[in-house]
Amino acid sequence: MALAQQLSRALRPRAVPSPSPSAAAAALLTAASPLPSRHFLQLHAHLLRTGVLLLDHTAASAFLSLAAASLPSLRALAVLHHHLTPASVPSTFCCNSILRSLPESAALSFLRRMRALGRRGNAFSLAILLKPSCTLPHARQLHANAVADGHLGDALLATSLMRSYATCGAGESARKVFDEMPIKDTVAWNVLITCYARNKRTKDTLKLFDEMRRSESEAEPDEVTCILLLQACTSLGALDFGEQVWEYATERGYGGELKVRNSLITMYTRCGCVEKAYEVFCGTPRKTVVTWSAMISGLAANGFGKEAISAFEEMSKSGVAPDAQTFTGVLSACSHSGLVDEGFRFFDMMRYEYQMMPNVRHYGCVVDLMGRAGLLDEAYALVVEEMRVAPDATIWRTLLGACRIRGHVDLGEKVIRHLIELKAQQAGDYVLLLNTYATVGDWKKVAEVRKLMKENGIQTTPGCTTVELNGELHEFVADDDSHPRKAEIYSKLDEINTHLRIAGYVPNVSSELHDLDSEGKGCALTYHSEKLAIAFALLVMPHRRPIRLAKNLRVCVDCHNFTKVFSSVYNRLVIVRDRTRFHHFKGGQCSCNDYW
Repeated sequence: MALAQQLSRALRPRAVPSPSPSAAAAALLTAASPLPSRHFLQLHAHLLRTGVLLLDHTAASAFLSLAAASLPSLRALAVLHHHLTPASVPSTFCCNSILRSLPESAALSFLRRMRALGRRGNAFSLAILLKPSCTLPHARQLHANAVADGHLGDALLATSLMRSYATCGAGESARKVFDEMPIKDTVAWNVLITCYARNKRTKDTLKLFDEMRRSESEAEPDEVTCILLLQACTSLGALDFGEQVWEYATERGYGGELKVRNSLITMYTRCGCVEKAYEVFCGTPRKTVVTWSAMISGLAANGFGKEAISAFEEMSKSGVAPDAQTFTGVLSACSHSGLVDEGFRFFDMMRYEYQMMPNVRHYGCVVDLMGRAGLLDEAYALVVEEMRVAPDATIWRTLLGACRIRGHVDLGEKVIRHLIELKAQQAGDYVLLLNTYATVGDWKKVAEVRKLMKENGIQTTPGCTTVELNGELHEFVADDDSHPRKAEIYSKLDEINTHLRIAGYVPNVSSELHDLDSEGKGCALTYHSEKLAIAFALLVMPHRRPIRLAKNLRVCVDCHNFTKVFSSVYNRLVIVRDRTRFHHFKGGQCSCNDYW
């Protein structure tokens, strides 16, 4: 082996003793690249025979670093523990190099051994161990070490610890580390914002922006902060707050940054402001595939299928090649707008013209397209016979949703079995099955599914609707009595119901999944979260302003009909974002053309 031969030559006695043989060996080991395990073991045997590891502390340290980088973790640990003695503990710098080379469990074991021999390491040693894959117990143990060693004042370690807690979903622990930091720089603020956003604490994310601007530290929101906050506004549909962030970004010179503009386009489309998104899009001089994809996906989600297709064609003419996300957007546009032939054309274009392998999301769009068009059996055949990737739970849920719409009970039962096989069934899947049975009036099956859900402890997610007012989000659930203006809201909703019934609105009792008589079902539907949110918006928002709602679940048929009639009777534009798309209600019509 070449390295062993070089070491042999370096260790031969020389007439001129400088540099010493052991020093030359140390230099060779320090410069060596990681070796295949077999070659490393040969080198190890050679070094044991020559005794070089006993001659020079630097050579021993370099050898241990090489062992950590060259061997599998368990074998590396065995070598490290064998050679680590109080007299041969590597320097902190060398120990950090070793820690960087080892996986999480092995690195933690090496740190314990190192500390037992008196080499406690430094803040960087702990930061190295806080890897992206870090588990929560691992993070807590390193947090305890940092407190014991007095290293929490180190900004790098503190932010690394916050990132680990964020990855593990421990937002409160991340906030505790942040609060204890003596100096909070912009990076620390951004890490905390990321932590809250990742853990779906979107309102807390938005509050941090105000807190950051009011703080006495020199840290100020930067380009990354603006992008993170716009993403949070996108998640929550917080248009007013998003525009505040955009105003700040423009004032501070970040408005021209492409990533900020791309995030703004997405935020506007996800808040139903397609015209504003298009203005930003047109004002972006250098449009990348990300920019085009954001606009195409936004048009698709808001029901502008033909416009999304036009944007795709314009993108092709501009010389920007589509990517996987672009095709997801245009296929989604075809699905939401019922453009079946166009959808198949783009699916073929993706596979044959651009030589792209469709992923699960692309197949999901095609299944959705076929399901909405009533081609349920063909969609099922596509999934089980033609898909080149394994179908995931989302594919089956998409098909189950189509079964609900079409009342295809037999296929719905097949699909739920596939979800059970994947061990991925959720409460929403059973609700879709309940809806399918309720659509055909099979209340016996509805009762059986409810009993099964109760026996297995499956609880449904309550419907929640949010409406933003002056940067503050107001949340409503069905039969909500927690809002401070609840008396006014319920009175206003009763008034709205009276006017709508005069205009011809009749509750769609198929949306109620309990076996009640028509009057009972109508009462159960009266105070759904969307209706309460609309009543509140009518109380507090000026007439010229659109009412914007965000719903965590799919809008039910009755609330959809209610909002259509409301938009006509009260002459209001209502924009509702549900779990899958947008509904723009105006003049008694919806942009989805009742196709959702």
